[in-house]
Amino acid sequence: MVLASFRKGATLKTDDVESYHHERREYSSVRQHTGETAMSSNSLPSAAKTVLIGGGIVGNSLAYHLARMGREDISILDKGPFPDPGGSTGHASNFLMPVEHSKEMTHLTRRSIEQYKDMDTFTNSGGIEVARTEARVEELKRRIQSAKAWGEPAELLTPEEVEALVPYVNTDLVKAGFYSTGAGTCDPLRAGEVMRARADEYTDGGLHVSPNTEVLDLHVEDGSIAAVETDRGTVTADEVVIAAGLWSPKLAEMAGVEIPLTPAVHQMVSVGPISFFEDYEGEISFPVVRDMDTQMYERQHGNDLEVGSYQHRPILWDVEDIPSIDEAPLSPTQPPLTDDAFEQSMADALEIVPELLDDPEAGIRHEIDGLLSQTPDGAPLLGPLQDVDGLWSCAAIWIKEAPAIGEAVAQWMTRGWSDIDLHGADVNRFYEYGNSRSFVKDRASEGFQKIYDIVHPAEQYQSARELRTSPFYEKQADLDAEFFEAAGWERPQWYESNSDLLDRYEDELAEFRRPNEWDSRWWSPNILAEHLHTREHVSMIGDMGFSIFDFRGSDVVDYLERMAVGRIDVDVGKTVYTPILAENGGFVSDLTIARLGPKHYRVVTGGAAGGSDRSWFGGHIPDDADVTMIDRSESLCTLGVWGPNARDMVEGVTEEDMSHDAFEPYTAQEITVGEVDAWAMRLSYIGEQGWEIYAPMGQGRRLWDVLWEAGQDHNVRPAGMGVYGTTGRLEKGYRLFGHELELEYNPAEAGLTFHGVKDADFIGKEAYAEAIDEENTATLCTLSVDDHAPEGGERRFMLGNEPVLDENGDVLVDDEGRRSYVTSAGTGPSVGKHLLMAYLPQSHAEEGRSLQVEYMGQQYPVTVEVVGSRPLFDPENERIRS
Repeated sequence: MVLASFRKGATLKTDDVESYHHERREYSSVRQHTGETAMSSNSLPSAAKTVLIGGGIVGNSLAYHLARMGREDISILDKGPFPDPGGSTGHASNFLMPVEHSKEMTHLTRRSIEQYKDMDTFTNSGGIEVARTEARVEELKRRIQSAKAWGEPAELLTPEEVEALVPYVNTDLVKAGFYSTGAGTCDPLRAGEVMRARADEYTDGGLHVSPNTEVLDLHVEDGSIAAVETDRGTVTADEVVIAAGLWSPKLAEMAGVEIPLTPAVHQMVSVGPISFFEDYEGEISFPVVRDMDTQMYERQHGNDLEVGSYQHRPILWDVEDIPSIDEAPLSPTQPPLTDDAFEQSMADALEIVPELLDDPEAGIRHEIDGLLSQTPDGAPLLGPLQDVDGLWSCAAIWIKEAPAIGEAVAQWMTRGWSDIDLHGADVNRFYEYGNSRSFVKDRASEGFQKIYDIVHPAEQYQSARELRTSPFYEKQADLDAEFFEAAGWERPQWYESNSDLLDRYEDELAEFRRPNEWDSRWWSPNILAEHLHTREHVSMIGDMGFSIFDFRGSDVVDYLERMAVGRIDVDVGKTVYTPILAENGGFVSDLTIARLGPKHYRVVTGGAAGGSDRSWFGGHIPDDADVTMIDRSESLCTLGVWGPNARDMVEGVTEEDMSHDAFEPYTAQEITVGEVDAWAMRLSYIGEQGWEIYAPMGQGRRLWDVLWEAGQDHNVRPAGMGVYGTTGRLEKGYRLFGHELELEYNPAEAGLTFHGVKDADFIGKEAYAEAIDEENTATLCTLSVDDHAPEGGERRFMLGNEPVLDENGDVLVDDEGRRSYVTSAGTGPSVGKHLLMAYLPQSHAEEGRSLQVEYMGQQYPVTVEVVGSRPLFDPENERIRS
């Protein structure tokens, strides 16, 4: 075996792990002067305003930033010793590669690098991702695309250029390299000491640090966190943050809530001494190398080479099986290497850096199955834990993002929003469906294999499926639906049974076929055919998997006025589409509120936003208010019926008058469809006549059957979310939360100020009013692609997140430093254009303006079609109002 042979042939055998751990701590400067003060006295206060459970880089970052923002009484608890309490902070490889396809994660890493630099704990080595395959070369072009979109310097390298930077890499295997010039390594243990010292200074000695203190229980009283019980006493607290990495789920369970993560193994060996590095001083003199196609990395660490791997089979642990500090031979998160899982990794490492690993003087110094936190979707778990006021999660965070996440969560805790939008990492996103141990482990296993993989923007998880299905599911499956999953719900994206429509609309669709496999992956031309059929006839779309909340009580009007931009005190039966804002005027959500009675409202929001919206709304109900919130998401199904024939189809099976005058647009009524008592809203996210029809889950199948049968005389077809969420939406210029709508932009920039400024006070009112009065810095625009093959060859179709460039090829940047990128992309077959949305600086937000968009290394000409929210299709909304 390769690994055994390497050990046998090595002059230097595996060192005693205790000795190596000591050396590692020495290297991390833990003995150096840190400026720590009396807060290291191992004190355990009887009370603290803020208790942070976890003394790794995350807990330390939180303590520092909370102190900087005004918290004066903070206590850090950890069951391990300081400075290295035994979590992943002490064994991570500590390199920071800033560029990801996520804007938020890239910005968080950049901000973390700035903080590490400020603490003198960062070395700017640069980092290179190498490609062994043509598919990876294309992925590196997409990496460059993301780097430009998010404002991070990077360049694509030839094999010769890779060799010039890292001469020990076997470039015979390399086709290209992605060079991130801002990448580097950090010392998180040293950074933690600096942060604790700074926090103590900000609090004037108000930081209490209690290592070797095990949490035994979390006390909850009347729905709020009350105290933390430890083996050294009990600390009463106003707020508690669980920042304990792998152990976070166990701590959350003490309070009756869930943090869905599982410990997963990341394998690493350290090989040395390597003679090649002897002429270089310091920890690292060459860029970190990520051998992406083998899902591995190699990085210098002094005279050693660290070889880390994510290519091995997923090895997941139960929290209960992690040994105690006393039982662990090295530390609880550094169990011995699983040899057989690392065999291929060592072979691949020997192949990519043979000059180093063939050093006859080198041997394996250190080898571990390093434990890290893996979540069901790979993102952190941040924010207030619903159902327990004052209890927060700050878990599943990598070294490279920790300082910035500590800062952002501290902002969230102290003022209600963060500078960098964290909605994608909200701990509540898995509510009601994704917290089971089985779900977490299945998704974590699948997600682990995606860490260095090429992941398509629309890629679907294959594990833990069919978890949430509507009553329509079997009917849709019989029609050959291609299901995508969102918030656990199985929702048809398109239907293979509609393939015959491709012949019907062949002329309209010919130029929008996608010849490139990447562009057409997780996509079908049937979506465009379903779209055109809906525009001409009628389609049934459902279930949308909405999250639905009812609010009742004598104070409900005042409460909802406080929550929403739109005026809520409307007539019974009216609906209100409204932004939901943070105090800074940025978007927390956007949704529809319908008034069902004098003291009864219904909020309908996107399924994926359900957990965060429920937390936001629930967390803002005043303690003394007569307001009750009822989650109806699992009890009501939703079926959309839209198109020119919708009224003719529906009115034949309803007891009520469905005419335009009897059921006006943007209103809601109770109706009876066949035998089914339902509730309907006359509105449309695709800009067509029709209704969203809500019925009890138990009667949903009958609702489908009645409408489907009625539709046979009106040329009804099933249509998927590809029409609802992309093609129809983009033609109408409708914004989508998490794409166009986020904390970084305000309603004026998004073109959503039609409500004006109401008299009633609401969250974000002052910032919203200021945004209306001031000139926009940027405005959301709709663009179209002029030429899909400007250099000839294969036609390409943008998918989203591409940078928007001026005529000189420079990325557009507004006066606030925000870069223009494509927030949503999709074909609009009714207007005959591939459509994009993007915020543009005011200097470029001009209809008819010619710009460019970079996609996969090429620049494509685009035109600004619409500035603001005017629909490109049916701009007067005549179809909705017909």
